[in-house]
Amino acid sequence: MEYMQAPPSSSQGNILCCTCGVPIPPNPANMCVSCLRTQVDISEGIPKQVSVHFCRQCERYLQPPGTWVQCALESRELLALCLKKLKSSMAKVRLIDAGFLWTEPHSKRIKIKLTIQKEVMNGAILQQVFVVEFVIQAQMCEDCHRVEAKDFWKAVVQVRQKTVHKKTFYYLEQLILKHKLHQNTVRIKEIHEGIDFYYASKQHAQKMVDFLQCTVPCRSKTSQRLISHDVHSNTYNYKSTFSVEIVPVCKDNVVCLSPRLAQSLGNMGQVCVCIRVTSSIHLIDPNTLQIAEVDGNTYWRHPFNSLCSPRQLEEFIVMDIDIIRDQRLGAGAGLKSNKHTLAEVWVQKTSEMDSNHQYHCRTFLGHLLNIGDLVLGFDFANANINDEFLNKMNPHHVPDVVLIKKSYDRMKRMKNRVWKLRELDRERDATDTDDERQYNEFLEDLEEDEMLRKNVNIFRDVSKIPVESDTDDDGAPRISLAEMLEDLSLDDATGGEGADMMTD
Repeated sequence: MEYMQAPPSSSQGNILCCTCGVPIPPNPANMCVSCLRTQVDISEGIPKQVSVHFCRQCERYLQPPGTWVQCALESRELLALCLKKLKSSMAKVRLIDAGFLWTEPHSKRIKIKLTIQKEVMNGAILQQVFVVEFVIQAQMCEDCHRVEAKDFWKAVVQVRQKTVHKKTFYYLEQLILKHKLHQNTVRIKEIHEGIDFYYASKQHAQKMVDFLQCTVPCRSKTSQRLISHDVHSNTYNYKSTFSVEIVPVCKDNVVCLSPRLAQSLGNMGQVCVCIRVTSSIHLIDPNTLQIAEVDGNTYWRHPFNSLCSPRQLEEFIVMDIDIIRDQRLGAGAGLKSNKHTLAEVWVQKTSEMDSNHQYHCRTFLGHLLNIGDLVLGFDFANANINDEFLNKMNPHHVPDVVLIKKSYDRMKRMKNRVWKLRELDRERDATDTDDERQYNEFLEDLEEDEMLRKNVNIFRDVSKIPVESDTDDDGAPRISLAEMLEDLSLDDATGGEGADMMTD
């Protein structure tokens, strides 16, 4: 609707339109609205059809010159973005009102009804309503282009660990998710013995390397390759590679320390068990309960290897157990664990129950074990180990069996597990059949080690209903409901219906 606004006049009489002769109230143009509309179009110069660029991958709109923003359909943000497209052409008019008109969601059209005012002939103010149509055109943003190209990267962080078990990688994955270090990656690719993180800038890659050095014991090397060189502007284009090697020791590994390292850690025994790997390797002596931490720098100065893999562990049954109360450490000894109990046990392999062959050893699991319990351990007596430090040890100081952890019914634990973890969205070369077993072992480690799961976000699995049963409770450790987070799925406003509207 269009009308004129005239200044107040003492005369209330009508005048004739100077063009068509229709009686009208006096106004500065001396014209009726119809004639004035034929003479003046205040929307002239304002485009009636404008293009808006939309990225289908990330569902964002381009806000010139180079910003991509997320906007829901018929939202204030989208209205502001569309009006900015018209800002330069509307400099000489006054915007009174703007609002969306409904369009078919799949039409790739956005219609906005605008109401504008402008002073025309002799000071008359004309108001006009018109519709501007915005055509949505697909254009891939730079971030999505880098992801799709897969070769457009400036830096890569190659994380490697030369071990058969991936417990440290699973723990590292949860730390990366918790601290959101994966958000700047262009691509994540899992390969044998490691994972690669690709970045569009060297600064983001350096940030990841710094994070890894603070969270896991590792060492890193940096190299760069020249891609191109502009001789006119003296500009160099490099691709950087950061190689990060994590210590090849995982939780529940049995290791043999060098005599010099064992002495520097408080005269502890050379044969130790790794009970945890965080920013350092946590070791415990099963004969004395003495504990020590070995950081990355110390490890690379005095390296040691794992003597067995988790698949080499055998199942034993506890035949007899005797708690050792007063254990005195020797001179110069280090710290002693208060969370473990030293005990002497007689065990027998479950695979040799038809014989009377039993093994005697000391263990740090005295607080967990009872007669008849199943426990996983490593049989040194019947193992063929080729280790530099173990071969030089006095055979009388090498234990027959080293017990690692108490064994529970795995199927019951999986059934009673009402929580889950998030995973990185990554590419895999090939799926290893052993990965699922290793991942379940990592979940069991989280249930057993409260210190380990303090750094991990654990989410309640809404697809599973917790069942409380006294008959199923075999003493297996569980994660309390208070330690779980709600796995909220917050779909952005552009998602949901908006995402479907903009796709073919």
